[in-house]
Amino acid sequence: MLNKNIQTFIACDSEYSEAETVLFGAGFDGTTSFRPGTRFAPEAIRSESFGIETYSPYQDKDMLDYSYFDSGDLELPFGDTEKVLSYIQQRSETILSDGKRPFMIGGEHLVTLGSVRAVKEKYGELYIIHFDAHADLRDDYLGQKLSHACVLRRCHELVGDGHIFQFGIRSGDREEFEFAKKHTVMNKFNLDGLAGTVEKLRGKNVYLTVDMDVLDPSVFPGTGTPEAEGVTFKELREAVTLVCSQLNIVGCDVNELSPHYDPTGVSTAVACKLIREILLALSE
Repeated sequence: MLNKNIQTFIACDSEYSEAETVLFGAGFDGTTSFRPGTRFAPEAIRSESFGIETYSPYQDKDMLDYSYFDSGDLELPFGDTEKVLSYIQQRSETILSDGKRPFMIGGEHLVTLGSVRAVKEKYGELYIIHFDAHADLRDDYLGQKLSHACVLRRCHELVGDGHIFQFGIRSGDREEFEFAKKHTVMNKFNLDGLAGTVEKLRGKNVYLTVDMDVLDPSVFPGTGTPEAEGVTFKELREAVTLVCSQLNIVGCDVNELSPHYDPTGVSTAVACKLIREILLALSE
């Protein structure tokens, strides 16, 4: 049983027993390869979430009509990456053992591995839908196998060939793209093909991971590794709504906001709005 967090994401203050989806923050950026700062994202997102409405005109749904619980941020020990992943896995396992869905707010993208470990352990066969600018399929980064540049490669080792569907990918080294040809289903540059993937994965257990740098940096400059020629917010919003409303999402996360790289606050507001849309699309 988890206790209520004092500061919550907007409208995520229901009782734990009532909630189907449970948020938690994993503010870790210990393996960031370019510009650090994602450790500050969960707190910024919670604070700035009160600048958006609980009602979504896109879905004609209001968060106040559903029950969500925000369990707060994990205290993560910098300098011990495996222990960080263990703490994330334990929080996800607690949520899953109570019959609920974990929704993690990162943090750098490596945090996904901890949650995927827990979800895979509970559900067995698992599929992953991955929105990102980067392939994240390196076997190692500067000799380190636990890096945000390697997170989907580590996830592949858990779920196997043909179980990872990647969208928006426009950056990576040659080996990553060669690996993807053999082991994942990669849609480069855009979100085309998502509708077919949704049809293919109906009835399957699916984990959704969103790296916010899938967005064009003109929309989302507040990230550690911005990549030009990304998707629009409209495209991403429609994509996550489709995935979350049509598939059995057993866990999810949103990662890679570095709020201080966008002093206007727009990037944080964009992240808040996307999280709201995901939460509502998950709710029936």
